[in-house]
Amino acid sequence: MTVTAPGDSPTERAPGPSLAVVFVTHDTRDEVLAALDAVAADPERPTDLEVVVVDAGSRDGTVAAVRARADGTRVLALVNTGFGRGANAGVRATSARFVLVANADVRVHPGALHRLAAALAAADDVAGVGPQVRYPSGALQASARRDLDASTVLGHAALGRLWPENPWTRRYHARDLPSDVPREVSWLSGCALLLRREAIESVGGFDPGYFLYVEDVDLGDRLRAAGWRLRYEPAAVVEHRVGASTSRARLRALWHHAVSLDRYLARRLRGAGRLLRPLLPVALATWVVVTALSERRGAARSTTGERLEVPGRSGSR
Repeated sequence: MTVTAPGDSPTERAPGPSLAVVFVTHDTRDEVLAALDAVAADPERPTDLEVVVVDAGSRDGTVAAVRARADGTRVLALVNTGFGRGANAGVRATSARFVLVANADVRVHPGALHRLAAALAAADDVAGVGPQVRYPSGALQASARRDLDASTVLGHAALGRLWPENPWTRRYHARDLPSDVPREVSWLSGCALLLRREAIESVGGFDPGYFLYVEDVDLGDRLRAAGWRLRYEPAAVVEHRVGASTSRARLRALWHHAVSLDRYLARRLRGAGRLLRPLLPVALATWVVVTALSERRGAARSTTGERLEVPGRSGSR
């Protein structure tokens, strides 16, 4: 598979890897090993594929287990300074023109890498392409979204569990848009996102100020502001085993999520929307408590048996 970045030609740039995959992991040894197996089993993967695992201070033997593999996977052993910072380090450690940044609990389906790269190579002004994301049950996971605003987040957080078909939740999940049609989007889930190196470097990568969650929403905003586009490619499919990275520290993950949402939304409130600023911390803190309690009671499961998505969620890490 050959892919070309804007302005590249055989005479302008020496041949190099066409594609890289970066998994960011923390205490999910078995998950990341399975993720690596899925990549290795893809018959359409490029022969020069770069694979890097960024380990964020795991204590479960992840680093040793990955290094024991004989498939050329490289490991960056770092302290845990957040998903965005880890993803940035992984991108810098690769040289490929296109880089898939993914959670450790993602399984790429055969052909997904090729289809994502083909979609990204099709237009020079596309910064990133996201796949169709599915739960292990096969149910669709919302991953290609519209702009995130305070009223949508607060409405979805308040009513999403009690009234799943409320207008805010429907807007948040973009349920009126077809899941099987390629389209341009505002942001893509960071659980599996193929990025053009030129594009992500042009905006400085993921914002490390987001420790966990919402960094993908912010990246989408900055890429589009810089003139890039984002695309959804449903022909490429991945499975996302939501919750593997944070299931043992769920309350802490929810707290990080609320902090990230508050940071993101507070920076984007305009006009009358600024009146919502005092409500954000209170509403998000209440959401954390209610979500944690309902999940403990087993009430936060959807009809497909999967954990219900929450505002700003790009995947559990």
